[in-house]
Amino acid sequence: MPSTSFIPAGRRLTALRLVSQRIGVSGLSTPGDVVRWMLAMQAQDLPGAKWSVGLRASQTREAAVDASFDSGEIVRSWPMRGTLHLVPAEDLGWMLQLTAPRALRSAASRRAALGIIEADIERARAIVVASLTGGRALTRAAILASIAGGGVSTAGQRGYHLLWYLAQTGTLVLGAAEGRQQTFALLDEWVRAPRRLDRDEALGELAYRYFRSHGPATGRDLVRWSGLTMADVERGIAVNGNLLTSLELDGVRHLLAPEALAQAPAAGRVHLLPGFDEYLLGYQDRTAALASEHSAAVVPGGNGMFRPTVVADGEVVGTWRRTLKAGEVVIEPQLWGPLPSELRDPLVEATGAYGAFLGRPARLA
Repeated sequence: MPSTSFIPAGRRLTALRLVSQRIGVSGLSTPGDVVRWMLAMQAQDLPGAKWSVGLRASQTREAAVDASFDSGEIVRSWPMRGTLHLVPAEDLGWMLQLTAPRALRSAASRRAALGIIEADIERARAIVVASLTGGRALTRAAILASIAGGGVSTAGQRGYHLLWYLAQTGTLVLGAAEGRQQTFALLDEWVRAPRRLDRDEALGELAYRYFRSHGPATGRDLVRWSGLTMADVERGIAVNGNLLTSLELDGVRHLLAPEALAQAPAAGRVHLLPGFDEYLLGYQDRTAALASEHSAAVVPGGNGMFRPTVVADGEVVGTWRRTLKAGEVVIEPQLWGPLPSELRDPLVEATGAYGAFLGRPARLA
């Protein structure tokens, strides 16, 4: 990377994060490549999560992401913070062993409020194992009907929490699609070649792959991303020895993979990011990319629902929304100020890239 001594720390931080996150940088070809590089990608909004994969592998199409789900190469589950993520199938098991205990403890009061007791959970587990053994898969509605038919109430939020608990404890995983819905399958049957790591190996693996794909980032960023304790994060960093390098920006020590320092994203680039992309959600402090005065426009009311963002040279400059019409997709950007003339063509290119991913023409409103 050329000398960056004249670049403000915030801009250098975002430039390096674009490199690490593989946004606007070549090198990843398939959906599996992307998810293995990122390790985990937030995915409660499935269409947006698919685009998070697509924008990191420029030739990937939505159908290829769907095929990776259906083949079991990529899985969708709750590996961290009780939140849905995309994860490489082989990595889900060791991640759950590392992160699920804290998530389950933190949800104990919620189970109590829902009246879910241990006997309910184990009865539900026995029902789903009996229903799915042999490679069978059921939609959420069907599997909840089976649980209810077996005598365990799924009323209100009980059903969702039971499925979440069974996924956290290694029984269930979201598998192939049936129409527009993903089905549930047994984790042990759906993931046929899981990796087995002891605790120190897992802590080291999590830390290395996070900082490689998200760096420069801090230990506190990894605590927030993973839901682990600072002690666990520090242990994971220590396990990596010299595999990571440090970079001080504005007096704060950040970690990243050393090879990221040798790369630079092309200037004058615009990207259309989905609402829950790791470029924003992968860090405790997002102000390097998203100015504080615009935070409410991205997360209205601070309700945790992130709008899709327009990112120009690493900085969030507005939001966008799409309208699917017959044979095309229309992109309507809502920018916070005039877009410099040199970025207008890149915005058109970003719109075209999104349309190509969906397999239909795209235009700006």
